[in-house]
Amino acid sequence: MRTKLVVIVTALGLLVAAVPAWAHHAFAAEFDQNKPIKVQGSVVKWELTNPHSWIHIDVKGADGKTVTWMIEGASPNNLYRLGLTKESLPPGSVISVEGYQAKDGSTRAVGRNIVFANGKKFFLGLSEAESGPAKP
Repeated sequence: MRTKLVVIVTALGLLVAAVPAWAHHAFAAEFDQNKPIKVQGSVVKWELTNPHSWIHIDVKGADGKTVTWMIEGASPNNLYRLGLTKESLPPGSVISVEGYQAKDGSTRAVGRNIVFANGKKFFLGLSEAESGPAKP
């Protein structure tokens, strides 16, 4: 009886722990696929941190005011394997980012593609036919 109770408690514990882990990786938990964005601006900061990378870019709004967008990307390891390194996005680099805005309407988004000033497109996560190694 005691062994059965331990097994049940352990199984419930694993289930409870798995739900937040699944939610963390669920795109729909944070971002809205019905809110595609395309912003262009200058790189302020490039964070290659686990589990997700972040690109901070200053974007001039329609009102002329500068707003900083935080763009989430894949893990540094995944980006490195695709050809994007810490040297790929130095501060001041002008890039365009296509992605999906946060559900809360903030200036935060998950990036889909970076487009460098020379027109080269780089995918920020999964593979895509027209994307390739980052060569700004």
